[in-house]
Amino acid sequence: MLRSLFLCVLALLLFTNTRASAWEKRFSCALAHYIIAVMREGLGDLDSAIKEYKNALRLDYQSPRIHLSLGTAYLKKNNLSPAITELGLAGKFDPQAVEPHAILALIYSLQNKSQLASKEYEDALKNATKFQPKNVQIYKELVALYLKEKKFMEAKNICQLILDLSPADPETYFYLANSYDALGDRNAAITALKKSLELKPDYPEALNYLGYIYVEEERNLEQAEVMIKKALEIDPDNAAYIDSLGWLYFKQGRYKEALQELERAVSLWDDPVIYDHLGDVYFKAGEIEKAKLSWQKSLELDPKQQKVKAKIDGLPRKSN
Repeated sequence: MLRSLFLCVLALLLFTNTRASAWEKRFSCALAHYIIAVMREGLGDLDSAIKEYKNALRLDYQSPRIHLSLGTAYLKKNNLSPAITELGLAGKFDPQAVEPHAILALIYSLQNKSQLASKEYEDALKNATKFQPKNVQIYKELVALYLKEKKFMEAKNICQLILDLSPADPETYFYLANSYDALGDRNAAITALKKSLELKPDYPEALNYLGYIYVEEERNLEQAEVMIKKALEIDPDNAAYIDSLGWLYFKQGRYKEALQELERAVSLWDDPVIYDHLGDVYFKAGEIEKAKLSWQKSLELDPKQQKVKAKIDGLPRKSN
């Protein structure tokens, strides 16, 4: 049955050009196998489909479409190793492809291979922008990825490109603020956040971020309190916002209120910054052992924090 169907498809393809060259005939044979593979896959016969995709590749090995189809067929059988190989070849033979990189990003993400997933997702987004150069959302996703990967200069450059396309986008100004702050230009970050809030006054992330910056710099604390509390009115169980409020209270010397907020924050989110802040409050209250445990938890979540390590090293030693 399958062989008869293959011959019919092949005959039809060759009939369209009876003077076809050897290469054209080879391509027609590959296409015939590919069509049969797609039909068999549609019927749920993945084993036969994979066999036909392989037959097609023997005749047209550099076809990204066939590698992609074979990769997704393997994926449907939960056969990840050959799926990854075929999807990689699909991307290799079509450098501007989006789909194979996007699928690989998902596979690597499910395998907790975050670096590989991020690289594939970045390639997918970069290629997508070539087909849709004015699609602001694709650029935003690329910025979010760059920020996550700590590629702050790249993030800043893409933000500026987005603002050329959409000058009144509050989210882009928020991302731009993140980029500037990470690059050490806090004044530019504050300017970007103010612009974000000018465009969207009830933007909780921007309200909290600007409020937190003011707290860190110990200025405009009354304004910071208003902004952070407004963010919490919008999202009352957001641990980051609760942390900001607790840290504000600490800076104001309101230690009991600070402790209450920060203990609530760590109950909602295991975050190294929150545990660091909580340790500072415990230390100020003279609860040295609790401070040490909080700072140790912070280091456990992010071992690169030299300032937190120095706090632990500076604690008084217990006498024997």
